[in-house]
Amino acid sequence: MDDDVLRQVVALVQNAPHSTASLTLYALVSTLKMEGSGHLFMLRKLRELDAGQRRLAYGLMELMARQGNHGSEWDAAVRDMDRALRGV
Repeated sequence: MDDDVLRQVVALVQNAPHSTASLTLYALVSTLKMEGSGHLFMLRKLRELDAGQRRLAYGLMELMARQGNHGSEWDAAVRDMDRALRGV
């Protein structure tokens, strides 16, 4: 499931990099990768997502809870999203 959630989020961001869902999920990913920050994310932003997109957000949070928010898969997903958002 872990890599599936990451793949789905990356695909969403790559397909529509400047959509509300992409930017919100990217913000969540960015927050979850910063262990020392306390993972501060405005949960009310989840209201802007549809049910399927919220499931992805919850999957990302579950991934973090199982300490899957670091490592090669996570880093590759973040790099892919960074590139998509920069238009590279």
